[in-house]
Amino acid sequence: MNGDHEWDAALAEAVQLREQGQPEQARERLLVLARTYPQSAEVAYQTAWVHDVLGLEADAVPFYERALSAPGLTEEDRHGVFLGLGSTYRVLGRYTEALRTLRQGLEEFPGDAALQAFLAMTLYNTGSPKDAVSTLLKVLAATSEDRGVREYRRAIEHYADDLDMVEQ
Repeated sequence: MNGDHEWDAALAEAVQLREQGQPEQARERLLVLARTYPQSAEVAYQTAWVHDVLGLEADAVPFYERALSAPGLTEEDRHGVFLGLGSTYRVLGRYTEALRTLRQGLEEFPGDAALQAFLAMTLYNTGSPKDAVSTLLKVLAATSEDRGVREYRRAIEHYADDLDMVEQ
């Protein structure tokens, strides 16, 4: 982290508070850390996350954006930022930004099922239900442990590409 043990401990404590179901207390501490360490992508991400937990999506956006633009996130946290920001944009009706963010996330994390699922929801919201269903069918085929889905995986993937196909 920052090499500052006090900073590390404060961040760890705030994350622990969120994980233990005390998001308000976590938010208070994270806001102080975000003011003190405005260049920290990790603090920005954790601050965004706690805002989302509290249903304060609009307040989460600038922290997600800061986290995405700053260096220093682990791969797992960077993935979380794409997912959180894309989902938050979608919930706020900012569909163009959601599509851009989720697609950028999929460029870095190709085939990620969670990013694809949120992309499908956003495609639906933007009036592209066919693309949404196609995306979800591909995720289902690729990730399902259901025996029937596994048996028909090829067919599901095939028809997902052309949902309107009718054999003559």
